[in-house]
Amino acid sequence: MLITRLKLRNWRNFRQVDVALGPRGYVIGANASGKSNLLDVFRFLRTVAQSEGGGLQKALKERGGLSKLRSLHARREPDVRIEIEVCELLEDSQPRWRYVLSFKSEGKGQQRVLVQEESVDKDGEVLFRRPDRDDKHDPARLTQTFLEQINTNAKFRELVDFLSATTYLHLVPQLLKHSDEISGRIIENDPFGQGLLQRIARTPAKTQKARLSRIQQALEVAVPQFSELHFEQDPITGLPHLKANFKHWRVNGAWQREDQFSDGTLRLIGFLWALQEGEGLLLLEEPELSLNDAITEHIPLMIDRVLRQRKKGGFLRQVLSTTHSDTLIGSISEPASILLLEPGENGTTVRTANEVEMQEMTHGLTPSEVMLPKTRPQNIEQMGLFK
Repeated sequence: MLITRLKLRNWRNFRQVDVALGPRGYVIGANASGKSNLLDVFRFLRTVAQSEGGGLQKALKERGGLSKLRSLHARREPDVRIEIEVCELLEDSQPRWRYVLSFKSEGKGQQRVLVQEESVDKDGEVLFRRPDRDDKHDPARLTQTFLEQINTNAKFRELVDFLSATTYLHLVPQLLKHSDEISGRIIENDPFGQGLLQRIARTPAKTQKARLSRIQQALEVAVPQFSELHFEQDPITGLPHLKANFKHWRVNGAWQREDQFSDGTLRLIGFLWALQEGEGLLLLEEPELSLNDAITEHIPLMIDRVLRQRKKGGFLRQVLSTTHSDTLIGSISEPASILLLEPGENGTTVRTANEVEMQEMTHGLTPSEVMLPKTRPQNIEQMGLFK
């Protein structure tokens, strides 16, 4: 499944958003324009959809409450509203699912955040609308969504499972390299890749071997002198390790463990593993960090190639990524997959390439030449640092 449309009202930087999404999306914009905040919509829905350790109130608490979520550009509408459309297949003309969630403070008493609107449609048929009669008799019910409740979401469990399977990755190589010394608590859902080795260790041997084989094929092209990639567990400590062989003047090559890998190699391994780890939405933060431009320009191709290897004839999982890289954007074959964030007096807007921009790209300009200049701060030349 994939999310084909996103509509927002009063979410963080965004007063209004209505944008179509495809199997791939590359989010670009100036610093502080809201790229991470846009991805956070899907992380928020993931937490809401989790029946164990999640829910609406948990999602709000993780973000500092409603006051931190509601856009400062909000006018008369007091609520935060999220709407998504989800298709079963890319070629579907109509969405399989439509989910709406709106919430606001009750404005009196305990100042609880209550569901203002919640609904699910399946194939155009209304499954429920809230608030319903029971909610009006017992307003405390509105502190929870139907999405998070097992006893109410049976008819749309497929949607719940899809949203719960969302993965967010912003791998920090140092956490992985020095996991033995840090030995700290891994943050829920492991967004920084600290538990990557443990996740690989828990993967069934046959699946693990197939995934590492695909990663090895990518690394053979991307990393100079790279030869082999293996996973092993230390016979003394039992700790899991990645082990790579690099071609060397010695006959047996030179083996290294993950603490000797470059940051770029580790980030590449982390995101290639994440591509194969599920079928829900995958959110990536700047996958080009620490990577050479020659590798960065192949990231879109690597994403498609790995996913095609897993499921021929299908996209398998949707990938949305933030990026600042002109090399990555310049290599995109589908300009419509670029989401441009433009800050303004009424908040940040999100759009795809307009007709003029599409024509420019059709006539030979690259997506980075057409779209990236629009992310440049207008007054940057006036800053003293650049005089």
